[in-house]
Amino acid sequence: MSIPTVPLGSQGLLVSKQGLGCMGMSAFYGSDDEKESIATLERAIELGVTFWDSAQMYGWGANEELLGRVIAGRRDQVVIASKFGVIPDPDHPEDRTRRKNDGSPANVRRSVDAALRRLGTDHIDLYYQHRPDPDTPVEETVGALAEQIQAGKIRYYGLSEVTPELVRRAHATYPLTAVQSEYSLWTRDDVEQLLPVQRELGIGTVAYSPLGRGFLTGRFTSPADFEAGDFRASNPRFAQEAFETNRRVVDVVKEIATAKGVTPAQIALAWVHSRGGDIDDVVPIPGTRRASRLEENVGALDVTLTRDELDRLEPLSHQVVGARY
Repeated sequence: MSIPTVPLGSQGLLVSKQGLGCMGMSAFYGSDDEKESIATLERAIELGVTFWDSAQMYGWGANEELLGRVIAGRRDQVVIASKFGVIPDPDHPEDRTRRKNDGSPANVRRSVDAALRRLGTDHIDLYYQHRPDPDTPVEETVGALAEQIQAGKIRYYGLSEVTPELVRRAHATYPLTAVQSEYSLWTRDDVEQLLPVQRELGIGTVAYSPLGRGFLTGRFTSPADFEAGDFRASNPRFAQEAFETNRRVVDVVKEIATAKGVTPAQIALAWVHSRGGDIDDVVPIPGTRRASRLEENVGALDVTLTRDELDRLEPLSHQVVGARY
């Protein structure tokens, strides 16, 4: 099986219709298993899930190095996306949990060169500013990214967690290919304000955490399910009272999945795919460390939701309790 490719925006970048978020292989979700992660990445290539998402801050370079080891000798088989701009707070270098956003042109240049070394490649297909820098106008950041495109070090650039106004300003400076945003059955409002602007300008949407950080799969029954070091244990949506309320959202997803003979994860992903309509301009990048979960997620591409099912899913985001972070 090889899943289809779709254009991400109108600038010419083609990506697999569903991608792979690689963060959890190196950071934030507790322990990691490099052997298992490599097996998952190998299986992704076999399945055609070849749009991989990384970032400088995922293990502070470790995730990019991991991907670099897997793509060695077959760079042309994978579309690599990575992100820059979130750095350890220089005022507190001993505490890696304290961070700041640096979108300065100097940091763009440093970050690109460092990412290329870690990935072991001469170019990055899609390079995002991870978060806006309040101290650097987006025009300056984008100008520096455009220089990197012209130098051949990156092919396209993107933004993440931005407003419609920032999208317009960036695109007016240099054509913007994609915006990455959290988008799922339980996180919708920000993206649905962005989508009309992005479609007007021909900018693709990359949906991260389309499974609600795993919650929408239904496999978590209490906050105690998270292992030590998993940041979800301190996330407001996973706190005990919120957890119990939010399980009602998952119950609806489970009911639809059971009736349809598929999994809750496949329902959640099929919903995100449905938001791209006939033009497939919303590309989810569910993350996983396990090949079995990857295969399950790919199965979502064969799931079509009926009008009645979509109507049942529509109100769920309004029932969610707790902030995203």
